[in-house]
Amino acid sequence: MDAMTGLRLLPWTDPEGKPCYLSSDDGNSPLNRRADAVEAVQVSMGARLLQHARPLLDDPKADARELRFLGDRLCEALRDVLRVAESRGARLPSYEADEGAAPESVGGRRD
Repeated sequence: MDAMTGLRLLPWTDPEGKPCYLSSDDGNSPLNRRADAVEAVQVSMGARLLQHARPLLDDPKADARELRFLGDRLCEALRDVLRVAESRGARLPSYEADEGAAPESVGGRRD
């Protein structure tokens, strides 16, 4: 959940392409679990697409239609993964929210 708004950016959009948000205090709610599963699929699909992209780009016989298709799928995957990153980043705890804690208690280095 975004500490500023209490909303979670979901990994899908509405039919008009606008972002969808979830307001819930329960991180284990059915909709939160569904969003987690969709995010995992989106990241996995992006990684698999990237594995296939390099061989196609290196193939001198690949035609414009194949490369355009690849480019479209890569754009979709990048859009999805950026939305996942934005959503997850917004749910990270803020260092400012934990000002009283010593640096090592929030992941800092201990010497």
